[in-house]
Amino acid sequence: MNIQRFTAATSREALAKARMTFGDSTLILSNRPTENGVEVVATAEETLDALNHQDAEPRQKSAAVPARAAQPSFKEEVTKVEDDAAQLAMSTLSFQDYVRERMLRRRHEATAGQESNTPAARAATPQRASAERAAPAPAPERQAAPSPQRKAPATSEPMSQGIANELHAMKELIEERFNTLNWLGQARQNPIQSNLMLKLIRAGYSPTLARTILERLPQDMDASESVRWIMDVLARNLKTDSQQSALHTEGGTFALVGATGVGKTTTAAKLAGLCAREYGAASVGLITLDSYRVGAHEQLRTYGKMLGVVAHLAHDRAALQDLLGLLSNKKMVLIDTTGLAPRDPRKREMMDLLDLPEIKRLLVLNAGGHGDTLEDVVQGFKQAGTQQVIFSKTDEAVKLGPAIDAAIRHRLVLRGITTGQRVPEDWEAADATRLIQTSMRTLGSSAYDPKISDLGFLFSQSSAPSAARGHFDA
Repeated sequence: MNIQRFTAATSREALAKARMTFGDSTLILSNRPTENGVEVVATAEETLDALNHQDAEPRQKSAAVPARAAQPSFKEEVTKVEDDAAQLAMSTLSFQDYVRERMLRRRHEATAGQESNTPAARAATPQRASAERAAPAPAPERQAAPSPQRKAPATSEPMSQGIANELHAMKELIEERFNTLNWLGQARQNPIQSNLMLKLIRAGYSPTLARTILERLPQDMDASESVRWIMDVLARNLKTDSQQSALHTEGGTFALVGATGVGKTTTAAKLAGLCAREYGAASVGLITLDSYRVGAHEQLRTYGKMLGVVAHLAHDRAALQDLLGLLSNKKMVLIDTTGLAPRDPRKREMMDLLDLPEIKRLLVLNAGGHGDTLEDVVQGFKQAGTQQVIFSKTDEAVKLGPAIDAAIRHRLVLRGITTGQRVPEDWEAADATRLIQTSMRTLGSSAYDPKISDLGFLFSQSSAPSAARGHFDA
């Protein structure tokens, strides 16, 4: 089925383009306003005739199949419908009608098969037939007598609700796949869009975010303008503290949280060093909750000695509250926490320990981590309200795209980055433009880089829109 999308400044021009392609038999599937004007999705009427012709054959064959054999599982039904969709390439609207009619027909056949296959119904069928031939018609009162089989309508409502839920799920799946295939078809016809899509994926950005950006790409840009436009969009959507005071200048009580080995202790020492350099060593307080890792307290204490700051150890909530009261006159108090995996059962206990009004949490993310790993960490340490983050080990990261992607999609506020092990020198303010430029640099070929032919597979796996699409600033 040939379905095409036409964009023009007005509806009249878009319809004229569609008629130039399909002639007088043009069938308009949808139209919607866009940033570039009006978008029309159209096809030819002959495709619907082909759809009805191919749908009539399965309908005739189904009448000869026994009712019991015509009851596939829902999973098989979904597979069958998806195969039909791929084969017939229906539009979303016509396919919804087709699926609805098909499922209702299956339901009626299944109900009829259950009633005819009960033992009582099979045993009574010969006797009932002979009795109906010999006996007169029953009186109206006897026809109104209740039958035991009338209990079936009691379960029809839950069954109808289940079918409705299944149809709704199938509708969403079909619409998403149809839109994805349609969009990929347009991307293949546009070499600039295809190359930009490949560049974003190779830089480490997720297919979801890449598609969200490219769907908003203006059509009248050349290759260099498109790259600049994408980098500007990414920089605008990466939230940083460039419009507010730096962490060590702002002051307050901060708890550094995150997975094991991301550099929380070193980051705490760097922040303490920056504050001590500007306001003096007496302005900083250090607390550690890490009683699991061997030498954790000694490591923070060593950093404290270098800065002239005493590092304290808190074993429980009462000790933490006492230390916070003792250090309440400090400009900045930093709490180093135990590194835990997002699904570690001890994580909930530690987060409850930090649930105090004066404590602000700083999530430390390893900038060189894999995208799925970073996603798991962000989800595991999510908190209500604005979440602040620090990128660590940017000097070790081959690709900054996964970390930037996670920060954009989850609306994290980047408060700074660490670039090495030196305390406190290897600390930089968060500069969105510079980070985006660094992430888009080409580092050569890699075994993990996709090819143009792989992009269809990557994007066809998306089953739901990105959560960031609703508030993405293009």
